[in-house]
Amino acid sequence: MPVLNWVALKPSQINGTIFNDIDDETILGDINVEEFEELFKTKAQGPAVDLTLSRQKLPQKAPSKVSLLDANRSKNLAITLRKAGQGSEVICRAIHTFDLRTVRVDFVECLMRFLPTEAEVKLLRQYERDRKPLEALSDEDRFMMQFSRIERLNQRMTILTFMGNFSDNLQMLTPQLHAIIAASVSIKSSQKLKKILEIILALGNYMNSSKRGAVYGFKLQSLDLQLETKSTDRKQTLLHYIANVVREKCPTKSLFYNELHYVDKAAAGEPITGFPRCLKKS
Repeated sequence: MPVLNWVALKPSQINGTIFNDIDDETILGDINVEEFEELFKTKAQGPAVDLTLSRQKLPQKAPSKVSLLDANRSKNLAITLRKAGQGSEVICRAIHTFDLRTVRVDFVECLMRFLPTEAEVKLLRQYERDRKPLEALSDEDRFMMQFSRIERLNQRMTILTFMGNFSDNLQMLTPQLHAIIAASVSIKSSQKLKKILEIILALGNYMNSSKRGAVYGFKLQSLDLQLETKSTDRKQTLLHYIANVVREKCPTKSLFYNELHYVDKAAAGEPITGFPRCLKKS
């Protein structure tokens, strides 16, 4: 018989078309195929071919799963879940019990991007209230259903991230803390700086004696006020006056900065290796 040169649909293209509900093999049983073959046979034609055997039946496509999530979000969640290599129940139980042996911190950090939104939780709870089958949901939706049920989920995920990164953060911050502590110790132990602060305290108490009374100390941020406090003729600030007093009365104290160590590194957040032995208390 002659060949009918039609353009065939792929099996994946059948679903949703009129051909999805057609069973042409049943119709073939009602047709006089011998007459049809006689009418359309070509010369030197071989024996008839049993169409019911040569033709493959289109595979039945499984019913599509229901998804309540945004398509892109669902796809990205699927990629993230594959990294864990664990089932939804195992992952959610590990999160609930802060089990970082089951879920790695890098996976937890990725999963932070998929904390259920208020709108998603509303859709998932409505699906439950409608008593619809959970089996009909996609794998990602079923995970999100369990994920959203974890008590204080946001706080647990934040704590897990903190726990998982603690060792690395401690290793990174310790040298910076050493710089801050070393700078603080050098400032506190500087005798020259202490003398300058005595001068500032004395002058400040003298200025305030008629209104506020004397104080025993002040916060270092108050030092900025020296630039704002000006003389009657507005030609110099309190800072200039104190600098002149130090130069005249105790000039060696003006080199107090030579006693300050690691202050620049502490201010810049730069690390130092180990705590300086020279600054340790005996």
